[in-house]
Amino acid sequence: MLKRLTFIFKVWKFAPFLKDYFLSKEVSVSKKWIGVLLIIGYALFPIDLIPDFILFFGILDDIVIATFIFERMVKMAPESLKEKYKLK
Repeated sequence: MLKRLTFIFKVWKFAPFLKDYFLSKEVSVSKKWIGVLLIIGYALFPIDLIPDFILFFGILDDIVIATFIFERMVKMAPESLKEKYKLK
């Protein structure tokens, strides 16, 4: 849980990471597709465990799912990208 919370605070670094992830020749096409499918899948079918109209807690499940997707993409990334963005 602590690891996930620290990851949330590093999420501001994720936009440049995403750009490099999808443009990198080191990342296989299949891993890029997995990332795209995870992002599009959540955008099309946002699963709300807690309704968004409940303040703070409604957004919390969205943050948890988004960080789960980001963590999977970081795990699939080559070591060079992980080191560049200090996302170990």
